[in-house]
Amino acid sequence: MTAFLAVSPEFALAQANEAITAPADTPSNTFRTDRPQASGGVVPSDGVGVFDRMGAKLPDLPPEKAYTGQIDEAFGAYQRGYYLTAMDKALPRAQLGDPAAQTLIAEILSQGLGVKRDMKNAAFWYGKAAEGGDPAAMFKYALLLMEGNNVTRDRAKADEFMRKAADGGNSSAEFNWAQTLVADNPGDKGLKLALPYYEKSAEQGIADAQYAVAQIYQQVPDLPEEKKQVARDWLARAAHAGFDTAQLDMGVWLINGVGGPKDYVRGFEWLKLAANRGNVVAQNKLAHLYVNAIGTAPNPIEAAKWYVLSRRAGLTDPSLEDFYLGIEDDQQKAAIEAANKFRRTN
Repeated sequence: MTAFLAVSPEFALAQANEAITAPADTPSNTFRTDRPQASGGVVPSDGVGVFDRMGAKLPDLPPEKAYTGQIDEAFGAYQRGYYLTAMDKALPRAQLGDPAAQTLIAEILSQGLGVKRDMKNAAFWYGKAAEGGDPAAMFKYALLLMEGNNVTRDRAKADEFMRKAADGGNSSAEFNWAQTLVADNPGDKGLKLALPYYEKSAEQGIADAQYAVAQIYQQVPDLPEEKKQVARDWLARAAHAGFDTAQLDMGVWLINGVGGPKDYVRGFEWLKLAANRGNVVAQNKLAHLYVNAIGTAPNPIEAAKWYVLSRRAGLTDPSLEDFYLGIEDDQQKAAIEAANKFRRTN
């Protein structure tokens, strides 16, 4: 994991707020009430004002183009929550070999939507749809094959369907196939093989993939410079998506200046967010920030609170233990009470 916090006196951060005010001579009324007359009584056009538009008939909207595509009544019923109707409409198509209808039936059965949950039959239909080339079904069936859940466990077949689903554009399969490539090919070789799949999954909004892209861009040598320059952007996407490990690393990167300039205040904010979400490492590092006044004012009680929480979770830290033992008894008591309150309300 990323290194953290070589504390130095430079960490005192001063920030200034700019006041944005309107010019003193800004007119109080910006609406025109006069319309100058040209010679001959002709009024020159200077556009349609807001008062002219009020009450005027708007132009007709352009006619909508008729939809000529095929309407999937089964999926439409599924989207509206009419699961039995969806099943009735999908079943005849599924029996005739329609992969999309087979996947829809498998989803209804696997989740027990309007019917009794039936994983055995769901696995059957996922298998049929996967063999028919549906990417979503190939992904789900690959997971079943990996786990041996209502099907015979088969790692080779699972990998085959996972790869096909990834190549078919399924975002979850892209991420999982990338993970497989990394596991089967240790070192930079595996990361480079997996990167295209991570990138495709990240583009589709999978936060885990966005986090992986950021880490690979930052750590793997011999990648184009333009990729390294956007590593922090990808990490920010994962952090904004609520991925607490990305929030932790975002705070660390900002404080240590990884992938861009240092920003102690924003780094503190990201670590506090991750800590409040229960990330133990973030809680430990947040305690350091409060001790050393990095991105925030010093606060021994808050520092001790976050240390107590991370220590209870099993993360030891000798330097924070020395700090904790050095504060006043009433501060220790207040910190323990604050830690207990945090545990009760989170």
